[in-house]
Amino acid sequence: QVQLAESGGGLVQAGGSLRLSCAASGRTFSSYGVGWFRQAPGKEREFVAAISRSGGYKDYADSVKGRFTISRDNAKNTVYLQMNGLKPEDTAVYYCACAARPGVMSRDVRDFGSWGQGTQVTVSS
Repeated sequence: QVQLAESGGGLVQAGGSLRLSCAASGRTFSSYGVGWFRQAPGKEREFVAAISRSGGYKDYADSVKGRFTISRDNAKNTVYLQMNGLKPEDTAVYYCACAARPGVMSRDVRDFGSWGQGTQVTVSS
């Protein structure tokens, strides 16, 4: 089982930037796709972005496309989410998750088996 820990959240004004990090330990991290999800109060957890095990394929929700960039450094067992042009509606707890099976790329929370504890992102208007 892989353990994940997010960091980098905080309070930022609209239009600002943050970079989230997801550090992994445990099983062979580089064999698994990784996703970022977010959950705002009273809402379901939603897909934000995902990256393949090699980093060669990336997928983004329409709401963040062109503003957020996902990347990974397998040598450091870390996945990043660079968030630019933040909007108040981006306010949420952000979670990283590791796919349950090697090579899987998905937007479905059910395809992810390991989750971090989450990091709060708050964007003020």
